[in-house]
Amino acid sequence: MSELPEKQVKRLKMLIQDAETNLAAAKELLISIMGEDGQVVMPTSSREDVSGKVIEGVFDGQTMVGPDGKNYPVPANYASKSKLVEGDILKLTIADDGGFIYKQIGPVARKQVIGTLTQHDGAYYVEAQGKEYRILLASVTYFRINVGDQVTIIVPEDNPDATWAAVEAAL
Repeated sequence: MSELPEKQVKRLKMLIQDAETNLAAAKELLISIMGEDGQVVMPTSSREDVSGKVIEGVFDGQTMVGPDGKNYPVPANYASKSKLVEGDILKLTIADDGGFIYKQIGPVARKQVIGTLTQHDGAYYVEAQGKEYRILLASVTYFRINVGDQVTIIVPEDNPDATWAAVEAAL
């Protein structure tokens, strides 16, 4: 095999990384639609007058943990755009038609910090203030941030053991 110019190798690496990111985003979107257990999670256009089972729980960075200890899938795009952080209280209404409707009802105290986006073990992290926080892939794709970029993240103010953060903005 002949040697490719360095520019072509860099471009090829970038294309592969973009493809991996897109594939991971597609998988995360599928999970947000189907849920971890394969149950369809359908948002409804009319959120008023919805009857069904109501469950309150705590957001753990990726899912809502109900009072029974069961995990309920929170759509990654909702968690990312709503800037949910560990400890936020959510209300889940499971509609009579099976749709899942989430609402943030108890945000925890927050603080913003600046860090650098990294990636390892198939996940994205932001290194900030000597600590590494995991972030949702949906945030990476939504804000179009790349490894090495500076970002502002939101973390729980009163939880130094938090492992997840929400992306506020790309710098």
